[in-house]
Amino acid sequence: MYERDVLAGDWRRPRRGEIPRIPAELDLVVEDADGGFCGAVVACDKEAVTLEDRFGRRRVFPLEPAAFLLEGRTVTLVRPAAAPRGPRRSASGSIAVEGLRAQVARESRIYVEGVHDAALVEKVWGHDLRVEGVVVEYLEGVDHLPAIVEEFGPGPGRRLGVLVDHLVPGSKESRIAARISSPHVLIVGHPFVDVWQAVKPHTLKISSWPSVPRGVPWKEGVIAALGWKTEPGDAWRRILGSVTTYADLEPELLGPVEELIDFVTVPGEDG
Repeated sequence: MYERDVLAGDWRRPRRGEIPRIPAELDLVVEDADGGFCGAVVACDKEAVTLEDRFGRRRVFPLEPAAFLLEGRTVTLVRPAAAPRGPRRSASGSIAVEGLRAQVARESRIYVEGVHDAALVEKVWGHDLRVEGVVVEYLEGVDHLPAIVEEFGPGPGRRLGVLVDHLVPGSKESRIAARISSPHVLIVGHPFVDVWQAVKPHTLKISSWPSVPRGVPWKEGVIAALGWKTEPGDAWRRILGSVTTYADLEPELLGPVEELIDFVTVPGEDG
């Protein structure tokens, strides 16, 4: 009665055009239509998919049409679409502003103690500062702070934020900072002797920052204790070069810098 055997050929596969295309997402369980190997998807590229069965055995199969069974139904596995890219992040973790153009500088300013502090702030928060039009300058030592504040002339729309090293109770830095009382000036700091210590040790592949005996210049003492055969300038370039994002810095620095940026960019303070 029949011209051909109805079971001959690949009877499991629907006619062309009726086979669903299924993304080979991780953990999707399918069966190889030819050999019967059943497993979960553990990897997929543009040419093949890797399945792992319940015994941990893995096999690689080409992404051919109608080559798999999903819940008994013939399907074609395809490479999953790439996940949509999220917004690009700056080194500080903020959303980067693409195509940023130079902003007119605000009258408000941020001051840091020295060139190393300025370089570190620029490397991590430089993008954010350019977005906000904030200029960072340095004091060349906290001793100059009262004179700089007086010369700057802070006021409404002209705020001054200051980052001070080693701002701890009883320190020289804390006594100098206490002399400033303007509501348009915010002085914050970190507890480290030097901003070098604000870089997490593991970033430099060291276990910790060494203690330096009193009377020994701090930077030179650190270099000697670490066994670095270099000058402070080269050591700083090595330290700065190890920093790529905010995650490489200690929270004791991150918080104060973010606080300063918020302070000098209060909406309505600048025109």
